[in-house]
Parts: sequence; C-alpha cells; structure tokens
Amino acid sequence: MNTVSQGDPANRKDEHVRHAVRQQRTGNGRNDFDSITFIHHALAGIDGRDVSLAVDVAGKRWDTPLFVNGMTGGSPNTGEINRQLAIAARETGIPIASGSMSAYFREPAVADTFRILRQENPHGFVMANVNATATLDQVRRAIDLLEADALQIHLNAVQETVMPEGDRNFGSWPRRIEEITAAVPIPVIVKEVGFGLSRPTVTWLRDAGVAVADVGGRGGTNFARIENDRRSAGDFSFIEDWGQSTPNCLLDCAGIGGIDIFASGGIRSPLDIARALALGANATGVAGRFLDTVVGQGAEALVEMIRTWLTQLRQILTVLGAPTPADLAGSDLLITGEVETFCRVRGIDSAAYAHRSLWWNEKDRG
Repeated sequence: MNTVSQGDPANRKDEHVRHAVRQQRTGNGRNDFDSITFIHHALAGIDGRDVSLAVDVAGKRWDTPLFVNGMTGGSPNTGEINRQLAIAARETGIPIASGSMSAYFREPAVADTFRILRQENPHGFVMANVNATATLDQVRRAIDLLEADALQIHLNAVQETVMPEGDRNFGSWPRRIEEITAAVPIPVIVKEVGFGLSRPTVTWLRDAGVAVADVGGRGGTNFARIENDRRSAGDFSFIEDWGQSTPNCLLDCAGIGGIDIFASGGIRSPLDIARALALGANATGVAGRFLDTVVGQGAEALVEMIRTWLTQLRQILTVLGAPTPADLAGSDLLITGEVETFCRVRGIDSAAYAHRSLWWNEKDRG
C-alpha cells in the first residue's frame, strides 16, 4: 500500500491516474454487461446507409452516442493527458468532459490543465465538471474557463468516505444541486463516479430540473479501490463492491420521463455501447478504456480506437435493424445472471425485454 500525500492535490491526481490505469490492465475484464445478450433475428438487418448514430441530448444534437467522460486535471501530467484527450475528441467529433475542477478552485495556477480541453477543441461540445459542494461562483468560473456547453455535477460520497482526506458531510448536496441547476444557463448533468444512481435518485434529479442523469454504475474504474490503495492500512477493502452496476441502474430507471439518461461505468466495447442504448441510455461515456489508451499509446491511437468503435457500432445497429441509437430500445434482450436476479428482487419484468421487437410487423420486406 502507498503512503498518502494528503496535502498535495496534484500528487493525488497523478495517483488516481496511475491506479485507474492499473485497474484497466489487471482486472478480469468481466462485468454485468455480459449478462445482457441481444436475441438475433436473422432477417432484421437493414442497409448500412440507412443508419445514423446521431442522438438528441438535453435539447442538443450529438453526432454520436459516445463521449469522453470526466477523468482528470490539476497537475502537469494530467494536463498533458487532457490535451491528448481533447485532440482525440476534436478529431473524432465526440463530446468531452473535464475531470473534477476542484483542484482549479483550490489553486488557480492549474487552470491551463483544464483550459486545454477547449484550446485543443475550440468547436467541440465540452462539459465542465464540479462536485456537489461547489459554490455558484466556482460553478461560473468553471463554465467560463472551458466555455462549457454543459455542466457535470459528480456525486462521489463513497469515494470521499474511503479517501483519507475526503469529505464527510453530504447533507447539503441536494440543496446545492437545486441551486446550481436553477442558476446556470446550460444543461446540468448529475453523474455518479462508479456506484450507481437508483430510481428514486434519478426521479429526484428530474424533479429538481436536472437535464441528464449519468448513472455511473459499478463495473468500470473503482474509486473505492483507488482510494483504499492510497491508504497506508488499506482498511476499506470491504467497501470495494459497493453500489449497483450500470446495467442494473439502467433497468431500475427505465421509463422515468422528463430526464435523459447517460450510461457510464464499465463500457468496454461498441457492443457494450449498444447494450446500454438498448437498456434506455441516450448516450454512453467512457473513461477508463480511453485513459489507458492515451497513457499507453497517445492521442493518435485513441483517435483510431474511437473511429473503429463508431464504425463497429454502426455495423451492430445495421445487423439489429436499428436506424438510430434510440431504435435499439425496441430490440430483444436476454437478461441473465446477477442482473436477472436484481430485476426479480426490484420487481422489474426482465422477461419483457426478450419480447420487444416489432420489426416483422412494421417493416416492408417486399
């Protein structure tokens, strides 16, 4: 275990990156998305030219249902990572979010490690990222620094609990979210950092005026494990499996109107993107896989990876007969394993997902 440098936020950001990359390279690669299977209909396919990846998000039109989720910033090393991520976003046309900008609020001198996201991507869709304790002045500074198109507010109570120098007071978060949402002129996205959003939470966010809930479920980068690895005693290992997986969150939140849903946490491939969209997500965010690629191979490799993923996602939609990502909500899914158990306990009819397809009634097969 590492001894924590509690007084050095820049060092903490570098530690987070190091531990996150290690998780990508040492994990077993499996998560609850493996319990979601598309039922194949051999005559459901359409022509590739009829497929569009465009999606509507919080009143905006995105060319793809994929974005670079918030990761890092606050040190020279993480500033360089942000530069490469921004280049990849620019070259592929996908939106990008900053990492938590708390370091900038504490030390304005690190502003460039975040500002680089806009400098390298002047015409892209950029999201600023703050925590639920940010003041309105800090929120406005974050938005102005990035000329942000949307604002992410991240929820990380479990991470803060395990973090040796973390916050221990969470009671003000709901009121602060309401205040921020009412005050800012851009869409607000509230996201978990890997422990999931429940149906009651997403319903509350909708009623508070939040535009998008990013379920941020278990299955991707595990921040409880990262913070525990930073502790000298490592005495929080019992909490590392806390929370709901991303597929479970999507199933739990199905049918909630009036708020868009993002899926992040454990997206490993274009197939996982399609699975998340079929479970009701409007778009999907990726952090860990992209971070590992940038750190190991650089921006050029990430550009190639994203382009390949988007091509493969388009091909998956073509096979499934889905002209748009939203049409995947009519595909048939077989839900098994622990996800099926979750559905049963939560009163969700998982079997209904296996009987959604209407292609044989709606399409002219000539």
